[in-house]
Amino acid sequence: MKHIYIFLLFAVVATVPSCSNLEEDPIGLLAPESFFRTPTDVETATLGAYAWLANESLYGRRLTLTLQLRGDMCDIGDRNTPGRRQNVNDFEMGPDNGMTVEIWPTFYQLIGTTNAVIEGAQQLPDGPDAAAAYVAEARFLRAFSYYHLVRLFGEIPYIDFFITDPASVGSIEKTSVDVVYENIIADLQAAKAGLPDAQPGGVRSRPTRGTAASYLASVYLTRGNWQEAYNEAKFVIDNRDAFGYRLMEDYADLYKARTADGLAEHIFAVDFLNNQSGPSGQNVDFLGPVTGIRAVTTPDAPNGGWSVSVPSLKVYTTWDDRDYRKEVSFIDSAMVDGVWSGYEAFAPNHNSPRPHMSKFFEFCGDNRGDCGVSDNNYVAFRYAEVLLIAAEAGLEAGIAESEVLGYLNEVRERARFGSDFPMDVAPGMAKDDLIDLILDDRRLELSFEFKRWYDIKRRQLGTEVFTGDDSLEPHPNFDPNRDYLMPIPQDELDRNANLGPQNPGY
Repeated sequence: MKHIYIFLLFAVVATVPSCSNLEEDPIGLLAPESFFRTPTDVETATLGAYAWLANESLYGRRLTLTLQLRGDMCDIGDRNTPGRRQNVNDFEMGPDNGMTVEIWPTFYQLIGTTNAVIEGAQQLPDGPDAAAAYVAEARFLRAFSYYHLVRLFGEIPYIDFFITDPASVGSIEKTSVDVVYENIIADLQAAKAGLPDAQPGGVRSRPTRGTAASYLASVYLTRGNWQEAYNEAKFVIDNRDAFGYRLMEDYADLYKARTADGLAEHIFAVDFLNNQSGPSGQNVDFLGPVTGIRAVTTPDAPNGGWSVSVPSLKVYTTWDDRDYRKEVSFIDSAMVDGVWSGYEAFAPNHNSPRPHMSKFFEFCGDNRGDCGVSDNNYVAFRYAEVLLIAAEAGLEAGIAESEVLGYLNEVRERARFGSDFPMDVAPGMAKDDLIDLILDDRRLELSFEFKRWYDIKRRQLGTEVFTGDDSLEPHPNFDPNRDYLMPIPQDELDRNANLGPQNPGY
């Protein structure tokens, strides 16, 4: 069943901590003590937070497109697309980049809503315990937001309180990366303790105890805390039946919007509702069109796409044809002007004659005709990634090789889909080689799903993957001293000098 987002108008959301429009006179603040009277009020506010997540600025295009283009699996297809996208892809972005200037404030608007929920629950006449599960949900969403922000921007303001005076935002300072991560972990631990094993109706667009544990595993992996990452992944694996997790038998079923609600493999998904939208970009989804093919139609997208984020040809040609995931992940032949054609005929006059990704375009459900404002469920975390985290972290932590290979081979077995490739990994491989293999399996298994850039960053692979001889998408200007972080939006620095200095190289 579709998760129904409730669009709340918190006046404070427009003023915290993005600092937007502080030059104007605030029309008033909806203080927690004046709104939160019952647990239902807390639930309503919690559900309202999802409107910022299912938003054009985040999972509807700007965040997801930024993460795709920043990695080595997606390149700019149509070079007529706005320069802000090309600059993200080409490592030429500046502090005024039109992608990040939307990502930063939208996440802080989401954070502002969660802070209102957490403080508002304290105002309930019967005490906060009556809304404990909603507070745990809000703490998960706050951790989710900061986890993206700290990886994108490094030191950022960490705000965990409801702001009653908009003018005070101008004096907030950045928080160290270590402290931000400590707070993310604390929120996820609290969420793990307070969330249920399953949400009503089995929806996967709201977090559970398994969701919080999966994100803890990911955070620990990012921090290089291998034992803790393995422990959390193992917790999820050991309790998969309680959480209802398993790999889908058919990899393709993960990307069919009409049937993608409540999938057993989805641990957390961002659920868009076709042909509906709210103010400020809520429920507006354009990732399908930007990854779709110009002048090529599908039954779900008869008007074609825009050919913006398109895999480099080498991504396609180096992927073994025997891997079923390749067939699912690409469109490499389709109807062009009424003729069934190979990818050489794709996107005529737009310089994108190469296979396009199919995951968000081919089966995007009911939509406005080009896959925009679609039915897509964008998976933020799925069970296959838990298995891969257990394999990588377990190997680094010294867990028995047989167990580590068991997790990796479970993912590979599903990828075979009745064929004999990819084969199970046999014992005896050198550790460094096995780490490389696991990372490459992540690259393929999670292809185009907004994970690759974060893997490149956490493993410091940028120089290798962008300037090496085997680069899938060469960028000789990649600078490891600059490009692992994005610039703090200049308009934020202009409003609050305490956010300086700017990140190195910008």
